Parts: sequence; C-alpha cells; structure tokens
Amino acid sequence: MPRYKPCRIGFDQRREITVCLALLGALGAGPAAAQDEVRLDELSVEARGGGRAAPVPNRIVGPPPAAYPGGVVGSGSRLGLLGNRNVFDQPFSATSYTETLIRDQQARNVQDVVNNDPSIRTNVPAFSGILGFFIRGFPVFAQDMAFNGLFGVADAFNPAIEPIERVEVLRGPSTLLSGVPPFGNIGGLINLIPKRAGEEPLNRVTLGYGSDAQVYKAVDISRRFGDAKEWGIRFNGAFNNGHTPIDNQSLHLGVAALALDYRGERLRASLDLGYQELDFTSPLRNRNVAAGVRIPRAPDLSLNQQQPWEYRDSANQQLATRVEYDLTPDLTVYGAYGRSNFRQEYFGGVLTIFNTRGDYRDPISYLPFHIVNQTAEAGLRGTVETGPVKHSFGLAAVGFWQDLAQPPAQTVGATIVSNLYNPVSVAPRSTIGLSNATPRTSSRINRSIAVADTLSILDDRVLLTVGGRWQSLDVNSYNAVTGFRTGSSESGAFSPGVGLVVKPWERLSLYANYIEGLTSPAPPVNAVNANAAFPAAVSRQTEVGAKYDFGSVGIGFAAFEIEQPFGFLDARTLVFSVDGRQRNSGVELTVFGEPVPGIRLLGGVSLLDGVQVQAQDPRNLGRVAVGVPDVQLNLYGEYDLPPGLVPGLTLTGRVIYTAAQYYDLANSQKIPDWATLDVGLRYATTFQDRPLTLRANVVNVTGNNYWASTGRGILSQGTPRTFLLSASMDF
Repeated sequence: MPRYKPCRIGFDQRREITVCLALLGALGAGPAAAQDEVRLDELSVEARGGGRAAPVPNRIVGPPPAAYPGGVVGSGSRLGLLGNRNVFDQPFSATSYTETLIRDQQARNVQDVVNNDPSIRTNVPAFSGILGFFIRGFPVFAQDMAFNGLFGVADAFNPAIEPIERVEVLRGPSTLLSGVPPFGNIGGLINLIPKRAGEEPLNRVTLGYGSDAQVYKAVDISRRFGDAKEWGIRFNGAFNNGHTPIDNQSLHLGVAALALDYRGERLRASLDLGYQELDFTSPLRNRNVAAGVRIPRAPDLSLNQQQPWEYRDSANQQLATRVEYDLTPDLTVYGAYGRSNFRQEYFGGVLTIFNTRGDYRDPISYLPFHIVNQTAEAGLRGTVETGPVKHSFGLAAVGFWQDLAQPPAQTVGATIVSNLYNPVSVAPRSTIGLSNATPRTSSRINRSIAVADTLSILDDRVLLTVGGRWQSLDVNSYNAVTGFRTGSSESGAFSPGVGLVVKPWERLSLYANYIEGLTSPAPPVNAVNANAAFPAAVSRQTEVGAKYDFGSVGIGFAAFEIEQPFGFLDARTLVFSVDGRQRNSGVELTVFGEPVPGIRLLGGVSLLDGVQVQAQDPRNLGRVAVGVPDVQLNLYGEYDLPPGLVPGLTLTGRVIYTAAQYYDLANSQKIPDWATLDVGLRYATTFQDRPLTLRANVVNVTGNNYWASTGRGILSQGTPRTFLLSASMDF
C-alpha cells in the first residue's frame, strides 16, 4: 500500500489538513501509480493579499518573510520574541532590506545598506573601518547591532555584509521585543539576518573593482541535502584589497562565513560560524573642534589628514546557534547561544581643529582593544484561541555578558600640527617597545525576562500587543594596572510596552505604540574617561502612524516622540558626561515597492525636532539637540529600460539630503546642510547559458565635499566620489 504524508497548509493558525489523497487524485494517480510508494513533501502556502505575505511567527529558523513586490524590501521582519510579522500587522515602523538590494547597490558594509533609510545617518567618517549610526537622532553603535536576534556576536565595529540575507531596521526602541542592547540605546535596532541555503543549488562568483585600486572577490555557494532537503549548507567568502579613494589609504578585508541549518517536521536548528579580518592603513577618524571655533568648510574628501603610517588592524571570530522545536503545531520552544572574540590594534590620532583656517593638532597614540561577548536566549512562542480572541504570545529570558579590555592610550612622540586643506606627513613612528597587553578594564552583564502577547479579533482587523520586560544592567570598571574595580553601576527596571493596530479597511493599518527602555550611555574612545561606568536611565517613546498597502507599493507614516538622557564630549576637557535629557519629536514618510512594472522606489523623508529639555547649563534649555538635523531625505529608484531598447539594462539613482546640524550644546557651532547624488547601471544577461550581471555605481557623483554629522560632540566627514564595478555569474 502507498504511504501518504499529511501536508501542512500555512493559512492562519497553520491548521493541518490531510489532503494528499485529493492531490494524488488531481495528479491522476491511479492503480498503476499505487504500486509505488508516493511521498509528498510538506506544502507550505502563504496567504497573500496584494503583495502581503503571512510569515509563520513561530518559525525563525528558515527563510525570512517573502520579498515585497520590487524585491528591495521584505514583506515582514522579526519582532524579537514575537517572531516574524507582516509589516502591515506591526505596531511599529520597520523595514527589512533584502540581499537583492545589497548586491545591486554593491554595498560593502551595513552603512551602505541603511543609507537608504531616511531615519538613519552615520556618526563616523566613511573609510574609517568603523560603523556608527543615528536612528531618529539618537546614537546606535555597531556593538548594538544584533546578529540573528543575538547581541554581541557580529564584529564589534564593522560586521561583514557578505553573509547577510536581510538588514532589518526597527525605528524606535526594541527593549520589549529584543532585550537590552549592550549600550541600551533606544533610537532603534539593526538586526542582521544571515543567509541560508535556498531550495536550488547556488554557485555565485563576484569580481569587483573600486576606486582608487580596490580589487574585490567573493563566492557564495549553497546546497540542500536529504530526502526532503532538510539539511542546508551555505558558504560566503570575500576578499577586498587595495587603495581606497582616500589619499595614502589602503585596506585588506577577508571574510569567511559558514551557515548550516536543519529543517525537520518539528525540529529546526542553525549554526553560523564566521571569521573576518580588516587591516586598514591610515584610517580616517572623527574630528574634534575646539570650543568657540567656527567649524571651517569641509576639505576635499579625498585628502587624508591621518598619517600614512597610522593603522587599524582588527579580527573577529563569531559563533551563533539557534534551535527550535514544535511541542505542538501551535507551541514552539527555542534556545539560542552566541559568542564572539574581537581584537583590535589602533595606532594613530584623533585630531582637534583649533581655528577657522582648519589648523589641527593630532596626538598619536597606541590603543590595543579586546572584547569577549557571550549571549544566550531561551523562550516560548505560540498561538492559542480563547473564544473570539486569538493570541500570539512570546516568553523569553535573555542574558548578555561582556569583558572589555581597553587600556589607557600610550602616547607616541610629539603632537602633530597640520592643516585640513594641506596636510603634511611626518617621519614614521613605531610601536616597538609598547605594551600590547589587554587587561580587563570593564565588564557588563545585561539580563532580562520578557512576556508579550498579541491579541487579535475581527479576523485580524484589530491587533493589540501588550507586554513588558524586566531588565538589569550591571556595569563595572577596573584599573588596567592593578585589576581592582574602580567603579560600578547596577540598574534595574521593568519596561512596559503596548502596541495597537486597527484596520478600518483591508489595506489600511492604523497603529500606535508606547514603549520604555533602559539606556546606558557610552563614552567615545577619545574621551579621557572612556572606561567610565555610567548608570542606566529610563527612556520612553510614544508613536502613532499609518501604513497602506496598494498591492505593489507600500507607504508608511509615523509621528513619534522619544525622550532619553544624552551624553556629550566636552571640547575643552575631552570628558564625557551625561548631564541632560533630550527629546526628539518627528514625523516620517516612507515608500517602497514597484508602482509600475520596471520602476522600483525606496526611501522617504524624516522631519526631526531635537530639543534639550534638561541641561547642566540652564542657558541651553530649549536649544536644539546636538547632531539632530531638521530634515533627512533619502530616495532611491530603479528603472528597467523597455526590452525594445536594451533588454536587461536598469538605471539606478539615489538622492540623500541632510539639513544643518549643531555641534555644541550652546548652538554656536554648526555645519551646513548637504546633499549627494548616486547613480548606477545594471545589466543582466547570460554568458554561455549562465546568468551574468554587470553593475556600475558611482557614489557622490558630483564630488560634493561635506561634513556628514556632528552628534555626541564629534565631527564626521562625508563620502568622496567613489566608483564601483562588479560582475557576478551564477554557475
């Protein structure tokens, strides 16, 4: 007798229906077919409505939610302990940028990807080898990024983009959903979703070139094995070497990432192993400006004020594993663990501009750096019905442990004095004889327990999410010589959160949320008290918004208010202090999708009003918050030329605009607004019956010279004109 396997249909509560006999009948299986064993793999059908997908929230191990029409963003993203949710069912503002967008824009790091987001700006210079962000006007560090939902796993300063399938951005706080980031910042969350093996074999090779002489090579290989393709393996490797558009600067980047996964009927598991190494010669750093000095105009962005012999070398080893098991079709238990070991050596200086002519002082120091992170999570996700109310709930416990070694900087030689517009090189200096020991200088333990439930009624027309997270943050600082503890801070609080989605019409979602979190401010590395431990404080956000799904185009509107403590680096003393509160209010309008076949849009505009509502100096009350521009605009577009002209050719372009920003609390130092234009071409064809894609992009095609940001009392310059060429072939 033939054996029939039940097939699972993915509608609503994932009801299981035994339909194999009917399917066999439809396929014409008669007595002859019955002589052989018939095996039907699990059939998963996603409910769709005009481009909307219905991801299964209980399942995290597996492919992410389907792409929205146009392919540049996902139709859903992860909401922490609540699992994957459709973007139009979320009471938050979120965007998930896809691998397709990453490849087509030739993104070389996470910053290149989130440059499409009107709520995000950088807080470090391009070509520094370090990433840092402002989301809704508040700082979010590279160490605050999550890897597959786990903090502290990816590279501490510049996670590789090659192993990443999606870059998820949640605007506003994520405390209830994902736990406390290492520094507890509330502006937003960036979560990196690793690639997994797809259903079809993949052999992809990419060769690229970037100005001025960077050679890029990458491979992406994946397979699935087993009777039901339950086993998956994917390898991503990349090598980037050569001179950058910045004078006297070169980089060496090596990345290797292995992703394994198993997808059984009830058990699913994944394992991610990664190693990356980045050696940067003459990397750029943030600039300081002396108090009272008018900020001079930005220099030619191809000039390098750092010395040719300065360097930053780093390496990161990482591991992340996740397991989930279906106790029942509607209840899943899961666990995850991650670990990373990051080392860095920096030899160079952070220059300080001391007059309007652009003269600066550059003290040279040697700074070794070492971080060991561990993180773990365990929880339950499930669905249940109580009368007319459906519940999708989550329960999670999270722990994060960090040991950091950042001994005091060792000064090498006299301070260099030079000029922004005519930098001079001095004789090379050496680190010979300096100590590269990295004794522990601080530790951090973040722990939390959270519960949340989404209650839905009226056929999911009303969804109410309620929950809370109890969290504790323990921070200690230690003397680098004696090892004795020199400071400590213990903070704990219960952070509630609530979100509501109402759909008066099928395609319109109105939403609101209120959420709290703990913020643990962190000094910049050039602060004299860089290892100080600051107590955490409560931050709050209130938000209302609307989303509309046109079927092939989605638009979103959000109005929000966030209040949290802010820290500032004093230009005179280089002492970092947390002595105020900042309130950012704003509205955001976003758009994504494919309005007509062959035209794709992505971006939006953000209007911000950042105000100092508490300050050490009463004269600063009511003044504009440091580093918060009034307007941020990003708009990216693609246009496929008609087949009658050049089949397979696509034109791309992106405009980024940022309004003026203040550098100091007193609003006496300021940088002007700036705008950049990026353009590109993409040509998809075949070569010997193999898919081939050629790409050419120019970043900042007009060569605009600009200061990019001023947040936290540090000045960052922008991205120079950069050319990128690549060819990708699938075998």
